[in-house]
Amino acid sequence: MTASASASTPSQPAISPVLAEVVRSGFVEGRHRGSLVVLAADGSVERAVGDVSTPVFPRSANKPMQAAAILRAGLDLSGERLALASASHSGEPFHLDLVRTMIGEFGLTESALQCPPDLPFDPVESETYLAGGSVRDRVTMNCSGKHAAMIAACAAQGWDQESYLDPEHPLQRLVGEVIEETAGEPVAATGTDGCGAPLMAISLTGLARAFRHFVLAEPGTPERRVADAMRAHPEYVAGTRRPDTWLMREVPGVLSKMGAEAVQAVALPDGRALAFKVDDGAIRALGPILARALGLLGVDTPALARIGAAPLLGGGHEVGEIRAAF
Repeated sequence: MTASASASTPSQPAISPVLAEVVRSGFVEGRHRGSLVVLAADGSVERAVGDVSTPVFPRSANKPMQAAAILRAGLDLSGERLALASASHSGEPFHLDLVRTMIGEFGLTESALQCPPDLPFDPVESETYLAGGSVRDRVTMNCSGKHAAMIAACAAQGWDQESYLDPEHPLQRLVGEVIEETAGEPVAATGTDGCGAPLMAISLTGLARAFRHFVLAEPGTPERRVADAMRAHPEYVAGTRRPDTWLMREVPGVLSKMGAEAVQAVALPDGRALAFKVDDGAIRALGPILARALGLLGVDTPALARIGAAPLLGGGHEVGEIRAAF
């Protein structure tokens, strides 16, 4: 007798639901799948789309937690400088000017940064940068503010500065503690982010809980100081042409941070929060999904139309769009 396939074949992971559709000339030509969680004001899960309990790498959505660890390590940052330490900056001139200023204030040299040389994150800025004859640089890399602050935090504690990206370094262990405390769950895995820093995996639900923790933290705590700086200076967290900036600038009290591979986390000042990840990492789907998810949270602002706009072009003309499908 032949054994059934189910008896010998390992179970396959469930297929994630469709979060966004790619619609060209009225025809659905593609789909972006993923998972999303929405938390109610009391922190309970109000809505879950897909798997929101399996760990993911939040990528740069972890930066608020990294910045809080930098404060816990004794580096006294505030205002634009703390926002830039939490940033995936666009590489606009005011970003690069402040990174260089911070490097000088910390008594560092640009060569101390261990993030890789890169072009400005923003495509418009990248074209301008290259047209001016500039080349890839560590300061231009979107995580340069975080790296400068990490090295300065090590100096404040007397920790080794050369090994600041080692997952076993005291600073990185402190980052892990902040992530676990605010997410309410253990770090499931540690990898290496694009900038070279340790990257710690938690669930989407944990990520939403962490952002909720930051906006509800007591004034003066490291977590609240980070949230306040990001919300007061959102252009330093992202850039003038970025959804995180638009949202934090136009909706009072919102904390918002995207991450590579299409990760996004948002918290409202009353404790409602959301987090999602697109499985294929398509950043182009992030805006439409974010706008729809914010609508589920009751956010009503003209910024949603700008955040959610993702037109498709044909022959230089708009012929379709990427739209939310949940």
